[in-house]
Amino acid sequence: MLQPKRTKYRKFHRGRMKGIRTKGSSMVYGEFGLKAEGPGWVSAREIEAARRAITGYVKRGGQLWVRLFPDKAVSARPAETRMGGGKGAVDRWVAVVRRGRMLYEIADVSEEDAREALRRASHKLSIPTRIVSRSDEF
Repeated sequence: MLQPKRTKYRKFHRGRMKGIRTKGSSMVYGEFGLKAEGPGWVSAREIEAARRAITGYVKRGGQLWVRLFPDKAVSARPAETRMGGGKGAVDRWVAVVRRGRMLYEIADVSEEDAREALRRASHKLSIPTRIVSRSDEF
């Protein structure tokens, strides 16, 4: 699973996900990409599952860029624990995704294969996404 080697703080506030993402919203590397259509937290497990879905479908052909990294710690208390006693231990790592963020990019494969691979990856994610191509942006 992806997680940072070290962080400045052990535990984070939950934060807000309002607005549209402008940084990281354009296609930089590939010919086709998967773009977030809504906000949410994408866990490290989801990122890895989607990556494996893409690489499995294209049979490790082409190039793939994962444009997000889970750098936010989410804590959780144990089940059936009484109130008080502080914040829970770190449970999982998530990437905060706003609307418009480019999640994955793929190149050097046919359009049909790229679209099917990204469609399969979108089923692994807990946020709404859409498939975009480089020709759509211009």
